[in-house]
Amino acid sequence: MRHRSDRISITDFGGVGDGFTSNTNAFKEAIYRIRHLRRRGGTLLYIPPGEYLTGPFNLTSRMTLYLARGAVIKATMDTKHWPLVAPLPSYGRGRERPGGRYMSFIHGNDLHDVIITGENGTIDGNGHIWWNMWWQRTLKFTRPNLIELMNSRNIIISNLVFKNSPFWNIHPVYCSDVVIQYLTILAPANSPNTDGIDPDSSSNVCIEDSYISTGDDLVAIKSGWDEYGIAYNRPSHDITVRRISGSSPYAGIAIGSETSGGVENVLAEHLNLYNMGVGIHLKTNIGRGGVIRNITITNVYMENTRKGIKIVGDAGDHPDRGYNQHALPVVKDVMIKDVWGEKVQQPGSIHGLKNAPFRGICLSNIYLHGIPGSKYLPWQCSSVSGTAVQVIPWPCPELTSRQDIGVCSSSF
Repeated sequence: MRHRSDRISITDFGGVGDGFTSNTNAFKEAIYRIRHLRRRGGTLLYIPPGEYLTGPFNLTSRMTLYLARGAVIKATMDTKHWPLVAPLPSYGRGRERPGGRYMSFIHGNDLHDVIITGENGTIDGNGHIWWNMWWQRTLKFTRPNLIELMNSRNIIISNLVFKNSPFWNIHPVYCSDVVIQYLTILAPANSPNTDGIDPDSSSNVCIEDSYISTGDDLVAIKSGWDEYGIAYNRPSHDITVRRISGSSPYAGIAIGSETSGGVENVLAEHLNLYNMGVGIHLKTNIGRGGVIRNITITNVYMENTRKGIKIVGDAGDHPDRGYNQHALPVVKDVMIKDVWGEKVQQPGSIHGLKNAPFRGICLSNIYLHGIPGSKYLPWQCSSVSGTAVQVIPWPCPELTSRQDIGVCSSSF
């Protein structure tokens, strides 16, 4: 943790933690001071105990946002005046709605040396207002993330509680050298699209030692959407996810479905997943393009899960009709090993594309036990080749191709 010799408090700028007073100007003035005084070694902005209601705000470089124990930064309910930002170039439009998107609650662009941390203080997105608009189909633009950092480097996010995000919780996009650790991320199971942590077209990312219970994927690695992501051409690579536990009606660890820039060199290990829709989920689609390769997922425990492993080439929607039907994704060299599951309704399914079969799918030492007394559901596979070693129940015959056995055995 970087030492900041210069320290200020939000109360120095009129901040009031009574849960009613607006602190939007206090945050803007404090961060303006940090940006323009440029103290040697940067500045720590201290948030003392209390509930600080505020609209969205931008961070600046060389700063630490520090929440004391009992401190809460909570998003205002004033959605009508929430600012808009341009769509991400690798998406071409908002993820939910055409056009721009609502700015994230805590936002940053072109930053370096930023720390968001504390003593398990809370950042609360007040998301139920946004979820209601989604359910009622009254959204005009894509909902805001809780935190989004763009085009930034040397980022640490740690030792905090994130709750009730309007949309994705933590979204580093076009970033490098990011550490996310010791977090608790919470949202109701029925909250729409409240992904936990979504590194997107980013590199050298470490996500570790956190508990996530949300309404969507716990961790989802992305890299752009169809023709826009192909043109932007920025992959996600060199990403480590470890010692994550949690629950969700969707996936524990996911890659995709937005993978048009490519995803490679991912290690996910020591995951404990409960009450899941899918334990391990790789997902792409026709029109995505991109290469998913060199993926290793190991030491996973899952319990009460609808499907253990799912790798699929027909997931997700498209931004518009301009996607290229011939832009087929490549999925190869995926190693999944040392997985144990209890009360798993179906062990898995792997469905590649007829004109772009998935290759080098390697399963080893995987035991996925069904629900006692329930009907056995077998593996389902198509357009895939690979191998399986010590997998119970035994997977589909497509995973016995001799040409891939050497690749798989050398990887385990």
